[in-house]
Amino acid sequence: MNHCTLTDEQRRDIVSYRMENARKMLAEVESHRENGFYNTAVNRMYYACYYAATAMLIAHGIEVKSHDGVRLNLGRHVVMTGLLSPEMGRFYSRLFSKRSTGDYDDFINHTLETVDELLPQARLFIGALLSQLNEWLEGK
Repeated sequence: MNHCTLTDEQRRDIVSYRMENARKMLAEVESHRENGFYNTAVNRMYYACYYAATAMLIAHGIEVKSHDGVRLNLGRHVVMTGLLSPEMGRFYSRLFSKRSTGDYDDFINHTLETVDELLPQARLFIGALLSQLNEWLEGK
């Protein structure tokens, strides 16, 4: 973890960019779901949450260079401080694990049921962070 060496303007631009990426990735999930690309749907869901999580960390002055670093620092600086519920923190870790197995493990094929179980939680996770980030941006 590094504390940001970015200017406030740079941080604001990166946060806005990552928020937009989170929205775009989440929008892709439905298409992959409808076409039966469930591993890809889980992958896009994870990256949508990842972009929202990294935006939140940047907004708090924290730059992270790895997926594990994002999970650790999200827990330490966002969940532990009450900005995000512990359930949402656990969801992010679970989604990371699902994405990793779907991307890298042999013979792992996520199902429609998995996608349909995870998607509402991903929407809640992203919505919670984007709501706070919008407030942060308005204050800048």
